[in-house]
Amino acid sequence: MSKIVLLSGSPSNPSRSDRVVSYLGQLLEQENFSVSSVSVRDFSSEDLFQGRYDSVDIQQLTALIQNAKGVIVGSPVYKGAYSGVLKALLDLLPQDVFQSTPVLPVMTGGSAGHLLALEYSLKPVLATLKAHNLKGLYFLDHQINKYQELPIVDEEILLRSKKQLNYFVEIIKRDTTITAYSS
Repeated sequence: MSKIVLLSGSPSNPSRSDRVVSYLGQLLEQENFSVSSVSVRDFSSEDLFQGRYDSVDIQQLTALIQNAKGVIVGSPVYKGAYSGVLKALLDLLPQDVFQSTPVLPVMTGGSAGHLLALEYSLKPVLATLKAHNLKGLYFLDHQINKYQELPIVDEEILLRSKKQLNYFVEIIKRDTTITAYSS
């Protein structure tokens, strides 16, 4: 069973970003993937603020990501970029933490005007950490109801999300098969 890590960059609880990422994780569990959820809220402010890259929690996250077959990273858009607390967390991880790992970036925002935050802020930092970035998903706030069991309330974006998730799964399965044959 392949291990998938869900990384939420939202400091808020409840959060639209958290709900979407969690829902995608539920769909992956239905496909028999093992899913681990991690939130920026799981880390002490001291570790993040003081840059404690060697803290036990940061080391455990590093190991979790490095052993994952795929990662979904979600964040709300703040001031045209991903959350600052997610940036603080990513800055503490090793430069190659995602080494060729398929990563599905997910962002939520209040307007379509922030759509490019996915392309110009989140995906570049993931690429710097050596991620194999997928196209990604951007949700408008009105397309999500964080209080419902099925948080994606817009049918079109729900279908697009499932299509992108299927592509994510295909890449993971292909990479797993290639690795098995080359070992």
